[in-house]
Amino acid sequence: MSTTLDYPSTNPDAPQGHPGHLTSEQESKVVQLRAALQQAGCTERLDDPSMCRFLRARKWDINLAKEMFLNCEKWRREFGVVDIAKNFQYPEKEAVSKYYPQYYHKTDKDGRPVYIEQLGAIDLKKMYEITTQERMMQNLVYEYEKFVDPRLPACSRKAGKLIETSCTILDLKGVGITSISSVYGYVKQASQISSDYYPERLGKMFLINAPWGFSGAWKMVAKLLDPATVAKINILGSSYHSELLAQIPAENLPKQFGGKCDCADRGGNCAMSDAGPWNDPQYLK
Repeated sequence: MSTTLDYPSTNPDAPQGHPGHLTSEQESKVVQLRAALQQAGCTERLDDPSMCRFLRARKWDINLAKEMFLNCEKWRREFGVVDIAKNFQYPEKEAVSKYYPQYYHKTDKDGRPVYIEQLGAIDLKKMYEITTQERMMQNLVYEYEKFVDPRLPACSRKAGKLIETSCTILDLKGVGITSISSVYGYVKQASQISSDYYPERLGKMFLINAPWGFSGAWKMVAKLLDPATVAKINILGSSYHSELLAQIPAENLPKQFGGKCDCADRGGNCAMSDAGPWNDPQYLK
């Protein structure tokens, strides 16, 4: 039964509500949720960090957290997540990346894996000549599973503390009303998978090259969101380099975003290099 981890299970820098930073009431709710899930037949992903993530996602309501966890388990069975994680092959990845660059690349100063997505480059018409939306979703889930293991455990071992989240760069350069409407269905489905089945995985997000008027619209949307989520998101225009470099070491940030990395030792293509601790044998188990 998976209740223990083979990498650091606490982070001294984490806020309250995270492992090692729980009130006595929260500790009790972690125990209660785990017991309720075990009684429901669950045997996997019952470690403290997972229990805390689902409880935080549901404001520490045990019944709602249990419902969310069971819905996640049901989806994992129906979508075939275990099989995807083990066997999915995506030979069209490099070709798809030309029309929708999305990739993990090294770590930020807090030890989080950096995830980069260039929404403005999306061309669904050309992508669907190469792949299908179903395969794109399968690849999304495959990458999420790799994010959960081996990426986060490797980052935790390297940092010497629990790393549970990503540092995301969302590049909006080229995004317009037309492109937004054409990709809305895909982005909505991808976002739902993230929020429903991989909760509490966002550490920081930088929206760069935000178009004119975006900040104003964001202020309206932000009023409807959880303040804790809003605090993680930074809306930046084209002068974003100093902000990114304050969070991500220059040697870990691709040159196109103001860093120094060109992955010369990995073919010169940061988007395809998958560079990070998760490819270093000393941080793998």
